[in-house]
Amino acid sequence: MARISYVDPATIDEPQIRRWLDEAIKAGRPGPENQAIRAHQPDVMRSFTQTRKTLFDGNAGVLEHDLKELARAYIAHTIECGY
Repeated sequence: MARISYVDPATIDEPQIRRWLDEAIKAGRPGPENQAIRAHQPDVMRSFTQTRKTLFDGNAGVLEHDLKELARAYIAHTIECGY
């Protein structure tokens, strides 16, 4: 099984990427471990984080946040996501 290291926040030079990782660590979402892996590729982290912020943290779309969260949990359960 492949092992991908976590990026140490102290080694991140881009302020935006560092801020997003610090936010994930503080809030516990999105998963700080996953963000620390995404930080290896700043463009990947940027794309994921901006999309997530648009869908979950903003007022995007016509669905209430609680319903979005319920759909996320249902999908995770349906595909037997252990995370």
